Amino acid sequence: MSNQAPFRYDVVGSFLRPEYLKDARAKFAEGKITEEQLKETEDKAIKELVEKEKEVGLQAVTDGEFRRRYWHLDFLADLDGVEEIKSDHWSVHFKGHQPKAATLKIADKVDFGEHPFLEHFKYLKSVAGDTLCKMTIPSPSMLHLICCVRAEEYIPIERYQDMKDLYYDIAIAYQKVIRAFYDAGCRYLQLDDTSWGEFCDAEKRKTYKERGFDLDEIARSYVDMINLALEAKPEDMTVTMHICRGNFRSTWFSSGGYEPIAEILFGHCNVDGFFLEYDSERSGDFSPLRYIKDQKVVLGLITSKFPELEDKEDVKKRIEEAEKYVAKDQLCLSPQCGFSSTEEGNIMTEAEQWRKVSFVKEVAEEVWDV
Repeated sequence: MSNQAPFRYDVVGSFLRPEYLKDARAKFAEGKITEEQLKETEDKAIKELVEKEKEVGLQAVTDGEFRRRYWHLDFLADLDGVEEIKSDHWSVHFKGHQPKAATLKIADKVDFGEHPFLEHFKYLKSVAGDTLCKMTIPSPSMLHLICCVRAEEYIPIERYQDMKDLYYDIAIAYQKVIRAFYDAGCRYLQLDDTSWGEFCDAEKRKTYKERGFDLDEIARSYVDMINLALEAKPEDMTVTMHICRGNFRSTWFSSGGYEPIAEILFGHCNVDGFFLEYDSERSGDFSPLRYIKDQKVVLGLITSKFPELEDKEDVKKRIEEAEKYVAKDQLCLSPQCGFSSTEEGNIMTEAEQWRKVSFVKEVAEEVWDV
């Protein structure tokens, strides 16, 4: 299993943007450089990132999400039938810094057609050589969560008076997503998802219940939707899911262990592996992992929010604790999230970021003797 993605030491995917890339984005926003000039800068930054990822020994490389503002909105807004709209405030409240407000609305049939992320992946593959490339995109459930659950005044268009029709169209759109990335050469796809983190949070569950939502019913619908999308996955493609509780400028927006969603998600979702946050007490204990079947579990025991390195022996002990519920051969190690879920990035330096990645590899090599 260690030779197949996800790997014993892995990463979620996003990395801190170099300052020259941030400067180029700012100049583009001000109309001082062209889109082509911005793309040239992005290409340069991604090429340098891939070289660094290889240098530190990662077995799969990403583009760091360097072409994006947000980990999710850029992709979802370019789906057919989806529009990005301005917002007075963010749809969730972080415990500190707040991102630039924006949200989405469903304006027509949801579908997947021409999408810029395909070209993004092709460039990544062109500079990665023989190294496996991982593409990260938001999970299908994120579109429904943002537009229909978080939004307090959601009014369905005529096509989606029956919510089942929306779930179906999203799933079929993602079938096309999976096939398109596969045809472009992608063999490692990651679905990033904060819905499950919210569904673990007792306070959020209470609030949603008061608004009339049955989160268990929605959770089952999400699993069904994701599984329908995964029917398009070829045998030689790995699709994983990363579950997050929020990651902006080293802050977060959800708390709570995995127990409320464990049986529904771990026991029934057909992804090949789960990247799970476990870097703080906010994620609870490992007992919900008893519902894991044959999926790999990538333990996010190393925080990407702060630069200080964890105690190596403490990390090893926590891996041993997880082995009570999941076989050691199914376990892997990673940071709990990316380092830059939005273009602003977490509060650490690039050098500190790479020390974290190297630390993950060092611990994994000692634990699994790889």
